[in-house]
Amino acid sequence: MSTSTAHLVLALSCPDRPGIVHAVSGALAEHGGNITESQQFGDPSTGLFFMRVQVETRAPLTEVRAALEDIAGTFAMTFTLDEVGRPVRTLIMASKDPHCLSDLLFRHRFQRLPIEPVGVVANHPDLAPIAEFYDVPFHHVPVTRETKDQAEAELLRLVRDLDVELVVLARYMQILSDRVCQELAGNVINIHHSFLPSFKGARPYAQAHGRGVKLIGATAHYVTADLDEGPIIEQDVERVTHADDVAEMVARGQDVERRVLARAVRWHAEHRVLIDGRRTVVFP
Repeated sequence: MSTSTAHLVLALSCPDRPGIVHAVSGALAEHGGNITESQQFGDPSTGLFFMRVQVETRAPLTEVRAALEDIAGTFAMTFTLDEVGRPVRTLIMASKDPHCLSDLLFRHRFQRLPIEPVGVVANHPDLAPIAEFYDVPFHHVPVTRETKDQAEAELLRLVRDLDVELVVLARYMQILSDRVCQELAGNVINIHHSFLPSFKGARPYAQAHGRGVKLIGATAHYVTADLDEGPIIEQDVERVTHADDVAEMVARGQDVERRVLARAVRWHAEHRVLIDGRRTVVFP
């Protein structure tokens, strides 16, 4: 038994049935656990049960994990157990737009965003000064039709060598292959403007301006092999008017993008997001 108190976070999902909360809380109590936060949700449409618990205990994390593994088989349960606030090792990918990359690195350094940026990967060299300013290694990995396979092999090598737990596409303007999406499933977050599918392709804000939209926004989601169809984590919108030109809409859109992405990254790092089929459960 440890002499210090650990604050742990448990997130789990399993088929819904009686006795889950009792079994989990009992296992935690048997190891001196004091539950400080608990949230549950049963999805009637999928028949799945989701739970997030924070617990203080003097038992080692490995001992608590072993106790949970003993009951996991009974309930066909998948779970994660981690220390509350432990920074998640994160690789950030970008292209030329700086707003999401700089915002994440700023929030990490000054606003306690619980990630540990272990590298920035970009297919253009433009953003190297931002990574250098925040003392994060910068990796320029150009991508062309001919070099895409080699570039993705380099990405996966970095993920392995740097023990990356989360990949964030911070306006990375390349499509990841099905192979990469499958290998990193549930651990890649993307941000895009909410105009999809209405305004796909280049210059979405110009397209939206031309159509006279009244709302602009952004969507953060997990990346899957189905382009821009992954489970949504967070969304937000902002009103615009006929008086706003394209440049103003771009500025407002980028502001929404960085806020939405930062929230999604924080919630993932805090183990507040659980995947429910094509949807997510996000515990506030």
